Amino acid sequence: MMFNVLQAAAGLDPMLADSLAGNVAPAAPETMTQSFSLIQMAAKGGWLMIILAILSIITIYIFGQKWWMLHKAANIDRNFMRDIRDYIHEGKTKSAIALCEKYDSPVARLVEKGIERIGRPLSDIQTAVENMGNVEVARLEKGLPLLATIAGGAPMIGFLGTVLGMVQAFFNMANAGNNIDITLLSSGIYTAMITTVGGLIVGILAYFGYNYLTSRISDIVFKMENTTIDFMDLLHEPAGNE
Repeated sequence: MMFNVLQAAAGLDPMLADSLAGNVAPAAPETMTQSFSLIQMAAKGGWLMIILAILSIITIYIFGQKWWMLHKAANIDRNFMRDIRDYIHEGKTKSAIALCEKYDSPVARLVEKGIERIGRPLSDIQTAVENMGNVEVARLEKGLPLLATIAGGAPMIGFLGTVLGMVQAFFNMANAGNNIDITLLSSGIYTAMITTVGGLIVGILAYFGYNYLTSRISDIVFKMENTTIDFMDLLHEPAGNE
């Protein structure tokens, strides 16, 4: 009652008076948010992020190149072996070789190598086909060891950045003496977390890419083995030369 009288006498603003009286809670301080782009965030990670960026480019390049190669290797007509069988039965070895050259795939190159050896002992033909198969498998697997290395090494580089960031943070705190500021610790931790995230992202991409490509190669090798068996069975039947 007395405060209302004083309010009226002094001409105070009602909102200010209520705030002084404890009837209205003080307004919360306005917070400011700051957003960062991926490039700005990566730049905070230090020089190790350059290495991780290079590794990510290598990962994408290897995966894209191998995916296209495997796509072409698996792209072959289902009637390929039937046509080869018909040509060999008719003695048209040159036509069979021309059909093999039409397809840019390991299966076709295996059959072509075997057709070129027709007339020699079956053991020599099988050896030539198996050697060609080993060459094709090595060609398909080229680049995968590097992809596997990136899958295991990128997270380790990220963890190295974590350790370096923490060392930097504690070094700054030690040099600050009694004037310790939270920013001295937060900047080092920020660098540590960014490199860890970057290393894990690159490692995960390389890991899944490696396993996917390995699975595709296994399917192609299985087709190569079946084709080799079918071709060797075919050679037991007589065939003339064109």
